[in-house]
Amino acid sequence: MTHHLTRSLLALAALSAALGTAHAQGSTADGIAKYREMLQDGNPAELFEAKGEGLWKQKRGPKNASLERCDLGKGPGVIKGAFVEMPRFFADTGRVQDLETRLITCMETLQGFDGAAIAKTPFGRGEMANVTALATYVATASKGMRFNLPQAHPQEKLMYESGKRMFFTRGGTHDFSCASCHGEDDKRIRLQDLPNLTKNPGDGVGFAAWPAYRVSNAQMWGMQLRLNDCFRQQRFPEPKFGSDATIALGVYMGVNAKSAESIVPAIKR
Repeated sequence: MTHHLTRSLLALAALSAALGTAHAQGSTADGIAKYREMLQDGNPAELFEAKGEGLWKQKRGPKNASLERCDLGKGPGVIKGAFVEMPRFFADTGRVQDLETRLITCMETLQGFDGAAIAKTPFGRGEMANVTALATYVATASKGMRFNLPQAHPQEKLMYESGKRMFFTRGGTHDFSCASCHGEDDKRIRLQDLPNLTKNPGDGVGFAAWPAYRVSNAQMWGMQLRLNDCFRQQRFPEPKFGSDATIALGVYMGVNAKSAESIVPAIKR
């Protein structure tokens, strides 16, 4: 608790200094960018990456096996370049999967874990916490590479079109959609810039920045949790982990982010 409090206070101090600079320069956006730059040095996400590497190589589960033969779309055990081509279709499961759901498939088939039980585990707990660490490790291996999600398989195309419809669907008590916040250029809520995710928003922005470490709550968030929180803010029902809805939105944003450079693991306020 003390460690998290200290980190939060340091983050707030950094933000205050950054905003002070921004005021002098007349640009809040520049101040926020400076704040993130200051925090990037010693990003706690590195701890999650290290944990994920250990879990990837460790023999675990009922089958006492590692994940070093896990196929993430580039062949068994290949992680470099896999993240920037996901979500994608996998023939062995017959569905489009993102990084987190694919990792659970490997944990189930290679190590003998109960995939359904993991998917029902709350974020940040038990094996779900391990999935986040693994995703951070795998995604970091593609840092600096550019997104190029495949769209050759009919299921990949279907997921893109489904994600597009969902992105613009309004509902909930506040009549929000994803596009309410992320459908236009130059939008902001409080001090937070809102990237336009209907197109490539730029290097390391939007889809190209997750998994990321959230300073405000000292947590590592993958895309599944990021989307979960967006649904919450829209006052929609909480989606099930790995649901077709979350995968479809991931495909839509990922395809739109084509050629954007991944900066994972990023750091967020």
